[in-house]
Amino acid sequence: MSVEDKRVKRLPREVREKQILDAAVRVFSEHGYHEASMDEVSEVAGVSKPMIYAYLGSKEDLFAACIRREAGLLMEAIAGGVDPDLAPDMQLWMGLRSFFEFVASNKQSWRVLHRQVISQGGPFSEEVLAMRTRAINLVDALLSRVATKKGMDDHAQKSTEAMSAALVGAGESLADWWLDHPAVPTRTVASWLMNLAWMGFGDMVEGNVWTPSAH
Repeated sequence: MSVEDKRVKRLPREVREKQILDAAVRVFSEHGYHEASMDEVSEVAGVSKPMIYAYLGSKEDLFAACIRREAGLLMEAIAGGVDPDLAPDMQLWMGLRSFFEFVASNKQSWRVLHRQVISQGGPFSEEVLAMRTRAINLVDALLSRVATKKGMDDHAQKSTEAMSAALVGAGESLADWWLDHPAVPTRTVASWLMNLAWMGFGDMVEGNVWTPSAH
């Protein structure tokens, strides 16, 4: 074992794991799951491959661990950015801003969470599905409170989960588009989605619901 490995082994477990996961997110985001190599993760992390296997398992285990960590960090950022004492529209706005600010500051993380997982599917998609469900529940709770406060009927109140799923999906797609158009400011891209979502929902809670014509 090298002197460097001996030095790294004295680090606390959580520090070693963060070191490895940070490197893995970088390598997976740049090369994708199949093209990424444990040799490169080892080189970027500055630790030996046996140490990676000992603490985080196989390449598949490592990729799953990256997804879990990055999904957790994303949800913490969104939930932490929402002040429950604000008006509902401001709560949603702050949540959207927190989401896009996370993506802006963690582009490698988002590539792993969205682009790489979509391309791989299988067991990895379950981790992202859990994250998406948490996000939908967070938005649904907000919309449900507004619907109840505005006295909307039961049918309209039940639609909040579906609309929340649509909003989360739109946010993911817009963030993916944004990766290819980084010149657009964070506040601008967040305001686009806010206007698309809230202006429509705002009309709905006021009873201004669109219906198709007889034609």
